Amino acid sequence: MNRIGRTIRNKKTSMEAGRLKGLRAFLKEEEGMGTVEIILIIVVLIGLVIIFKTQLRALVETVFEKITKDSNTVMS
Repeated sequence: MNRIGRTIRNKKTSMEAGRLKGLRAFLKEEEGMGTVEIILIIVVLIGLVIIFKTQLRALVETVFEKITKDSNTVMS
């Protein structure tokens, strides 16, 4: 085979190897969050809110009462 033929064949081989490396990198890529992960996080958060509903309500009411009391002090 002549020199030009070997050069073309080597370029094709290196291009195919580059494509395979790109495909492998794409398949191994695990960046970003998928829909399933986001849904699981939302479900866990909703579950925690349901479980600690009364405690959260009491905490929020206490905080707002304190804010209201302190703001009345500042405004007077």
